[in-house]
Amino acid sequence: MATTTNSSLTTPTKTPSEKSHSARHQKRNHTMLESSSSSKSRFEAYNRLQAAAVAFGEKLPIPEIVALGGQSDGKSSLLEALLGFRFNVREVEMGTRRPLILQMVHDPTALEPRCRFQDEDSEEYGSPVVLASAIADIIKSRTDAILKKTKTAVSSKPIVMRAEYAHCPNLTIIDTPGFVLKAKKGEPENTPDEILSMVKSLASPPHRILLFLQQSSVEWCSSLWLDAIRDIDPTFRRTVIVVSKFDNRLKEFSDRWEVDRYLSASGYLGDSTHPFFVALPKDRNTISNDEFRRQISQVDTEVIRHLREGVAGGFDEEKFRPYIGFSCLREYLESELQRRYKEAAPATLALLEQRCSEVTIELSRMDSKIQATSDVSQLRRFAMLYTASICNNVRGLIDGAADPAPEQWGKTTVEEQYESSIGGWPGVIAEIKPPNATLRLYGGAAFERVMHEFRCAAYSIECPPVSREKVANILLAHASRGGGTGATQAAAEIARAAARSWLAPLLDTACDRLAFVLGNLFDLALERNRNHDSEYGNKSGNMDGYVGFHAALRRAYIQFIKDISKQCKQLVRHHLDSVTSPYSLVCNETDFQVGFGSTAASVYKSNQCSVGWLSLELSDGGASGHEESAKDQENRPPEKSALQTTPGKGTEARDALRECQLTVPETPSPDQPCDPTYGGTKELGNGVDIGPRKRCSRMTGNNRNTDHVRFQNGGGILFGNRDGGVRSGSAYADICLSAAHHFSRIREVLVERNVASALNSGFLTPCRDGLVQAVELDLFAVNDEKFMDMFVAPGAIDVLQNEKQSLEKRQKILLSCLTEFKCVAQAL
Repeated sequence: MATTTNSSLTTPTKTPSEKSHSARHQKRNHTMLESSSSSKSRFEAYNRLQAAAVAFGEKLPIPEIVALGGQSDGKSSLLEALLGFRFNVREVEMGTRRPLILQMVHDPTALEPRCRFQDEDSEEYGSPVVLASAIADIIKSRTDAILKKTKTAVSSKPIVMRAEYAHCPNLTIIDTPGFVLKAKKGEPENTPDEILSMVKSLASPPHRILLFLQQSSVEWCSSLWLDAIRDIDPTFRRTVIVVSKFDNRLKEFSDRWEVDRYLSASGYLGDSTHPFFVALPKDRNTISNDEFRRQISQVDTEVIRHLREGVAGGFDEEKFRPYIGFSCLREYLESELQRRYKEAAPATLALLEQRCSEVTIELSRMDSKIQATSDVSQLRRFAMLYTASICNNVRGLIDGAADPAPEQWGKTTVEEQYESSIGGWPGVIAEIKPPNATLRLYGGAAFERVMHEFRCAAYSIECPPVSREKVANILLAHASRGGGTGATQAAAEIARAAARSWLAPLLDTACDRLAFVLGNLFDLALERNRNHDSEYGNKSGNMDGYVGFHAALRRAYIQFIKDISKQCKQLVRHHLDSVTSPYSLVCNETDFQVGFGSTAASVYKSNQCSVGWLSLELSDGGASGHEESAKDQENRPPEKSALQTTPGKGTEARDALRECQLTVPETPSPDQPCDPTYGGTKELGNGVDIGPRKRCSRMTGNNRNTDHVRFQNGGGILFGNRDGGVRSGSAYADICLSAAHHFSRIREVLVERNVASALNSGFLTPCRDGLVQAVELDLFAVNDEKFMDMFVAPGAIDVLQNEKQSLEKRQKILLSCLTEFKCVAQAL
């Protein structure tokens, strides 16, 4: 009524002449035609740009409408109404598993719908689909094909359909899979989550308009999917909310205040958000397109009539009439999209110019690659620069770097052990956890961690127990040689054999672990080089796409690491052989001489790792655990040292000589205490000096002298003396103790003096100083024919030519779109 009153107030009192009225009418029609032509040109330009974006994977901020909602909320019916004809899309659930981009083009000459599908992975459209019923079959077959190919329940790759019709608007809508609470039978259980994630991804770009549908039977406070839309667009600034199946709710309204309160959605959507209320025909019988459109118009009329006549007091038409009915929604969507097109045209034009420039540069690079296949010298130059850049990045990673991110590219100790397939340290039962074991490290930091892990593993091994038979075999063999050093030499020989047996596998494992750490640096160097090129420009030559060359480069690098690993194994084995040689002085150094009953001989260094490294603990809880490990690894010396006494010829000696009538074995048993001898140098336990053979007495059964039995060896190595007359163990026990001391000394000299410097110089020095020369010698010290095999593999030229043709096609389409948008921009 308010509209009628305003009209009557503005009606002129004088009737205009026919001539002036006709002129104004012609001018208005001309303006409308120009506006319609401009809108259509913009729409066509954006449609072409959208088709190119889908075909080539371009990310362009094209204004688009994205239809969202749950299954059975009326999205399919709304699309049919917008198209102006039916094609039974609901029968095959066309939007449930793959997005559908509907490009509706208003063409007054198309009295029957002309629908064409864009070819997969191409900007070209196929032949027109004659039967509307065949549209659903094509959508279904394409959806099934892509899901079978990707082996997934949903796919974000859209289907593009162009529909030209005299009764459809200029509108583009992306129909998305409907939200579901539970997967259909035969589908994965996570299908609802995948659909929600995909729809959010499609709706997130800020240049897209969200068309959210919800049935009228659902209350705002209990809407299942409104919160999901709010996550994407919290203020509903770019969301158009449509209440579908509005006719189902009309019978619940009796008074005006009820209708107005429902239409306002007060308290749920905000004051600036006005939902549309739409009802569509429910008759799904086969009818003509004209009848379908007539029914749509009839439903709109019936809804308005019911609100005016079926509700006491009607409704607030001035406020809510523009939002009720399908025709209002269609007009709004078309005008809103055209407005967005107009606003986005300048930015789209600038972006198109940028993309055209980028494609031109990329096409120029492709031409360079193709030309390089015939220019060997230029290709050699680029390849050598690239190889040197990769090797320099390896050196940088060894010297210390934080790029690329260690959190992503580094490895913990456990990951290194698992991925290298090496596992733990051989012969080590205790769990070895070096400092910083839980941190993700690479390069030089990971190398040092493995070095310290090797130290911990080596110090956790003690001299293994030796059988009495082995001791006897060594001891008695030395006894036959004379010299009186049998016990010492036996202990040293046992320690040397144990060191060779137990430390050699640790050295091999250390070399393998260090080689694995350095081998991983190749991929990190590639990533580091790629990041550097993207930031500072490509200065080392563009070698992307040369798969054969990259494979050869990787193979040369891995072979280099294998070679230096093999050399390091030989080097550390040489050091092991040196310290375990009978001619080595390691077991004869004074500070580490073990006397049998000697106080000085019981002093030796405990087997503890370097304190300096242990103090550099960066991971949580590492220090206390390592202190406990060091305690476990320590070989503690005896708490009391035996006192050395000089044999004499007093009463005790004379008493001992009276026992010569007792039977004495010709050779000693390793379980028995050692015999005393007097005079010259004696052998261990057999009472025989180096001159004529003499039988000596065994001091058995004499409690006074048993505790003073000793074996004198020039340097004071004694067996069996303890303070206070307490008897020590047998020769076997003393020899085992002495062997453990010698083993500890061998291990410390090997680990601290020899192996650490050998591994650093054997691994790191070649990687720093010789990597570039070794790799380039392997790759480039060949004739041109063999060199080109890395670049011109069978079919490689064809692949490059196909890529070039694709780029040329892409460039042509983008230039065409750019030309159209320049025209559009001039018309604005």
